[in-house]
Amino acid sequence: MPTIDIYTKFACGFCVRAKRLLTEKGAEFNEYDITLGGPKRDEMLARAPNAMTVPQIFIGDVHVGGSDDLAALEREGKLDALLAG
Repeated sequence: MPTIDIYTKFACGFCVRAKRLLTEKGAEFNEYDITLGGPKRDEMLARAPNAMTVPQIFIGDVHVGGSDDLAALEREGKLDALLAG
């Protein structure tokens, strides 16, 4: 399984939803809380310059996008293949 990184903020319902889907899929992920900004927020913006909302999800080298994008991959039957690498 590829490395999964998810950038989140405190009390973000979309973040909770995305993490729940990944957990249901049995995926382990690195969560970076950028509520207060800092170097991880800068890292997220370097990886996805136009990303101004959270969560921002990366599976391997693929920038998935946000929670709705992750859910769309699941509906389309593409998420399992992406998680498998």
